[in-house]
Amino acid sequence: MKKDIKKLEEVLIQVGLRIAKRGEGALFVVGDAAYKPLVDQSVPPFMVVDNPKLLESLALMDGAVVIDQKGMLEAYGAMIESTKTFKNFGTRHSAGMSVSEKKGNLVVVVSEEDRKIRILKEGKMIMQIDALQKNVEGSVDEAVNILESVGAGLLVPALGVTLLPGIVIFGSAYYLTKLLHKKFKE
Repeated sequence: MKKDIKKLEEVLIQVGLRIAKRGEGALFVVGDAAYKPLVDQSVPPFMVVDNPKLLESLALMDGAVVIDQKGMLEAYGAMIESTKTFKNFGTRHSAGMSVSEKKGNLVVVVSEEDRKIRILKEGKMIMQIDALQKNVEGSVDEAVNILESVGAGLLVPALGVTLLPGIVIFGSAYYLTKLLHKKFKE
């Protein structure tokens, strides 16, 4: 199961990078989300890791892509109600922040404005990936490994740490210290 989640996270980041590089936005929600479909759900559910191109096409529609914990597409073009505001960001980020508060949910927000991918858990940003950073694709596998070991972070960009080119990790001092120690020990 952990291997499946890791592959799903990798696919979401890779698809997010392609979308961000084109200057478009998207919202992926993995987990339990209350939503209203904005479009007819004519595409049948599928395992998103098996068809990232279709996932990418569906993500470009207005609204969120909702995926269950097993990696099966649940909905696309879905409106997620914002109950929390993500200061200095738009409605996509606010919806992502709101739905990320539910325990166990993982949210990937792709920003069309700054071409960054933000990964949210437990109502906090835990990682930010700059799609315009040279060779950032080469860091995706390591970013997913770090994502698996970092707990919920702090929503304070100044406290982020860059361990990989184009990738900023947000988290408690304990996790950051642990990661830094491990990184420099290698």
